[in-house]
Amino acid sequence: MNISHFKKVYQGLKSHHGEVSKVEDHIVVEEALQINLNGKPFTVTMRTPGSDRYLIRGLLFTEGIYTGQDALKMKAIEFTEEGYPAIVNVSIPPSEIGGAYYQTRSMLSVSSCGICGKRELTDLLQGGDPLNDELKMELSIISKMFTKMKKLQVAFHCTGGSHAAAVFTESGELIAIQEDIGRHNAVDKVIGHLINEGQLDKVKCILVSGRISYEIVSKTYKAGISFLAAVSSPSSLSIESARGMGITLMAFCRGEAITCYTHEDRIVLTQLTP
Repeated sequence: MNISHFKKVYQGLKSHHGEVSKVEDHIVVEEALQINLNGKPFTVTMRTPGSDRYLIRGLLFTEGIYTGQDALKMKAIEFTEEGYPAIVNVSIPPSEIGGAYYQTRSMLSVSSCGICGKRELTDLLQGGDPLNDELKMELSIISKMFTKMKKLQVAFHCTGGSHAAAVFTESGELIAIQEDIGRHNAVDKVIGHLINEGQLDKVKCILVSGRISYEIVSKTYKAGISFLAAVSSPSSLSIESARGMGITLMAFCRGEAITCYTHEDRIVLTQLTP
């Protein structure tokens, strides 16, 4: 990721232990991106610029708009004053657009909520069979995955304001990592990366740096990834959804502490090592 894409410098007045000083802080960028499908507005998402092709590819995939594996034609047709893409048109043959497009909405997806704009509660329900992965994974591998992800969170180390999503093989090999101000955007970016690079079938586990919502579980399921782990807490709906979708959900993954909430039979309990 180009560092200039995800940060801006702002001046502030800082008070610390009674001492006041002027500071210049690196702040994570949040900008709107409008996605058009075949020339018609589809959605506006608030994101951190960078890896926009991956973001769009992942979002269209996880929303059920285009689930094919062919490359998509994308063209930025409008830019901000800073040079960030503001409007991107995606060309998809009408016959290949998923039915979800015709059942969906004009959607504003803000950086904190990926399901804002969904019209009805039934839009949240998933179809299809639960993931039936017989793979078992050691908790010690999960812990090492988080260590790898943390080291590579460039935007977070610089600004303190971004989330990360990283994907790994069953042996703990890192395949890709993406960052964004939005938790669900980071997940879309990393899934889009996998699709574009033809690596989706290599991944068994996805890690996220924040909390787990229903939306993140849903995207994990759409990508066919059986293990999902987070630094922070899960929501009640994320646990219930993960159980029904066949996803092993782990949260509060900090150091040697990991709590597994669903499909615990896939976890091998071993002594964690640094």
